[in-house]
Amino acid sequence: MEAATAPTDEQLMQAFATGDAAAFESLYDRHALGLWRFVQRSAHNPALADDLVQDVWFKLVQQAPQYQVRARFRTWLFTLAHHRLVDHWRTHKPHASLDAETEDGAALADLLAAASGFGPERRLESREQAQALLDALAELPAPQREAFLLQAEGGLSLDEIAQTTGVNLQTAKSRLRYARNRLRETLEAFA
Repeated sequence: MEAATAPTDEQLMQAFATGDAAAFESLYDRHALGLWRFVQRSAHNPALADDLVQDVWFKLVQQAPQYQVRARFRTWLFTLAHHRLVDHWRTHKPHASLDAETEDGAALADLLAAASGFGPERRLESREQAQALLDALAELPAPQREAFLLQAEGGLSLDEIAQTTGVNLQTAKSRLRYARNRLRETLEAFA
């Protein structure tokens, strides 16, 4: 007996466009965390990320009736997020800190630190490494940070990063290479 294959994101979006609410739930379940992490790490503010991501999902719902498969759904979704971030930064200046606490009171670095099953020394080292990564990400020029986060959090290919950000493939490739090199240099102390 042949196992049923799960519908693709594109098929789910087309089903949602015709009124299938369960298809939207599946898309949301698949992409909510990665999308939120991309926006949050770009905005450096969990509350702002919540608002912006909500706007992205709302925009997706608005555009559903006109949806046509022209690229991977994930690319389209992260393009919506990219445009929402650009719109936000046009009207607001960045002012959030990486030291800001999340809604549950944890520092952002704590979210990246090792699980509590490790001993105190390992947890401290992991927390320091997580904070160093967040600091290094914050120090990257915005285009490099965005390219890195689109790949790391969005799982986008170089072609998709170029398409999402509106640059050519070589520019996207360079931004990603510079971001990786700079992060590698910054984090060498933890190797």
